[in-house]
Amino acid sequence: MWQFILKGGWLMLPIVFCSIFTLAIIVERLFFFHTVRFPTAVLLEKVLEAVRKNQITKAIDICDKHPYYVTNILKAGMLRYEESKEIIKESMENASLYEIPKLERNLNFLSTLAHISPLLGLLGTVVGMIKCFDVVKNLSGSVGVVNPTALADGISTALFTTAAGLFVAIPAYLAYNYFVHKVNLSVLEAERAATELVEVLSERRYVGEI
Repeated sequence: MWQFILKGGWLMLPIVFCSIFTLAIIVERLFFFHTVRFPTAVLLEKVLEAVRKNQITKAIDICDKHPYYVTNILKAGMLRYEESKEIIKESMENASLYEIPKLERNLNFLSTLAHISPLLGLLGTVVGMIKCFDVVKNLSGSVGVVNPTALADGISTALFTTAAGLFVAIPAYLAYNYFVHKVNLSVLEAERAATELVEVLSERRYVGEI
């Protein structure tokens, strides 16, 4: 690996740093999504069932015992259960402004790394080609015929940096799209749960008025 880095020249250093940051973000996000999962349908049903039975305190306690991003959003709505439907929705929307960014944390950096890495590899290719042309320019005047081995250094720089940049960019891009997909699913599920809660609270209020 060290020989691989040396053959790529100094441009391999920023690519190596990109690979380290990429790996760190991927590991952190995998751990996050493994520990912060969407609550099971059984748990959400317990919350909604408690609300239907007018046991708001019990429903809030369930959310406190299972602090997922969804239960935190639902809790914000239940704390304002006596207010109008618009205020309940607004409370959950405000809570989502704090909860959803937790799901998206570091994804913008991962996207940036996925785009920068191949560009660094391309820059290494350009630098390698410049080296080759410098060798041709210097040797052609004195020797007349340029030995292909004299171009090996520039060509190796070009190929190694290009390969290294793609090696970092491909898994970074795949991981970014995977995590974006996870976030989109999580947001959709949270919206569905919030909509169900608003409907249950509305039904409860309607029954109470009757």
